[in-house]
Amino acid sequence: MTETHLRELEDFLSESQILKDEKSLEFYGQDWVRLYKINPSLIVFPQNAEDVLQLVKWARKHKIALVPSGGRTGLSGAAIASQQEVVVSFEKMNQLIEWNPAEETLTVEAGCITKEVQKWALERGFFFPVSFAAEGSSQIGGNVATNAGGVHVIQYGSTRNWVRGLEVVTGKGEVLQLGRHLIKDSTGYNFLHLFIGSEGTLGFITKVTLAVTSQPTSLSVFLLGVSKLSDLIEIYSRFKKSIPLHAFEMMTDLALDYVQKTGKTLPLSTKSPYYVLMEIEEAYQEKALLIFEKLMEEGKITDGTLSQSAEQAQEIWALRENISESIAGHKPYKNDIAVRISKLPEFLSQVDSLLKKEYPEYKVVWFGHIGDGNLHINILKPENVKEDEFIKDCERVNQLLFSKIQEFGGTISAEHGVGLLKKPYLHYTKSEEEINYMREIKKIFDPDGIMNPGKIFNAEKSV
Repeated sequence: MTETHLRELEDFLSESQILKDEKSLEFYGQDWVRLYKINPSLIVFPQNAEDVLQLVKWARKHKIALVPSGGRTGLSGAAIASQQEVVVSFEKMNQLIEWNPAEETLTVEAGCITKEVQKWALERGFFFPVSFAAEGSSQIGGNVATNAGGVHVIQYGSTRNWVRGLEVVTGKGEVLQLGRHLIKDSTGYNFLHLFIGSEGTLGFITKVTLAVTSQPTSLSVFLLGVSKLSDLIEIYSRFKKSIPLHAFEMMTDLALDYVQKTGKTLPLSTKSPYYVLMEIEEAYQEKALLIFEKLMEEGKITDGTLSQSAEQAQEIWALRENISESIAGHKPYKNDIAVRISKLPEFLSQVDSLLKKEYPEYKVVWFGHIGDGNLHINILKPENVKEDEFIKDCERVNQLLFSKIQEFGGTISAEHGVGLLKKPYLHYTKSEEEINYMREIKKIFDPDGIMNPGKIFNAEKSV
């Protein structure tokens, strides 16, 4: 970064919108993945779409790479700046722009915190259903850029389902209005959905129009003990057949052991190897209890409890939501995978055997959104194992795990994105033809390769 570059940047950004001190560079230059060196050149804070547009034009002129930064809660390394890139933080673009009661939509700036958007919807008598553990610090622009999932996908779908419109600044330095807030539009290629999940590689999202829905009635939460992995899908299917499920989460006993070490209490008298958290509307509670009793008689459920208040429901949810935080100190190597629900029983069995065989000396904490086929696998680093050796071992097993996923027609990343972490393994989910089309699409929107370069795939085909 030369003095000339910096002076030109200061022509349209104020001094307070540019940071280059070492602490800021480290803080804003990374996400939750701690496997890569951090080496940005500057942090900039646009306050509106015009600032972003000028940034992209400046970056094109000088061939300077830009990396988008939201809440930095990602788990794939998509927001990491390690090659002297300029980090573009959207935290100052955090305003509610419009509430449209007729269309039941919220239009917000990209830097709005997810939980704040949920609150704005509730204040207007509506519900924004995208929900996950990091919602208190993640930003809407990042949610859209990674097509964030969460615990309610089974009922409401992922972020993609709730986006009605986007304002984006492309790598060409053009502002596009995508979707136009419409429910129906059959006019050719849908660029709105192309940008959802693109991880900032085509352009930067500056504004999002989100649909909201009616608030669910009072919810009840079950916590169920399960003795056999093979029974999980049977339990899910029996409930799903008769009751609309808002969530159906699976956790292992090891996962909850770590959560309990943080002070949380398991409200069951019998310890089980697996647990299910199920959320339903109270109107279906009696029907759910009948199914529960039948499954208990059949031995598929070994123990269970039902929340009696909103506070108890939150306590049960805390067991699930605190898993990642409870193991963070063990530097877990994370995998976020998924297969079709119909293939889960056999897949779960084979993956369980694979993990036990390949990681006999490592503790493996896993949990998942059984209702959408998504599993989260966390391998914990032992204190006596060097980090580079640990990573190398995990990457070795990745080849076996992802080959299994490829065999089952699944995905190497269900909701965390690709970023840097999953880039070497993209071919296990995407064909070479698909990846080549992705490269060509990027060239159209980002001809100079300045928008989050090196993420998802290499811009040029390897030889």
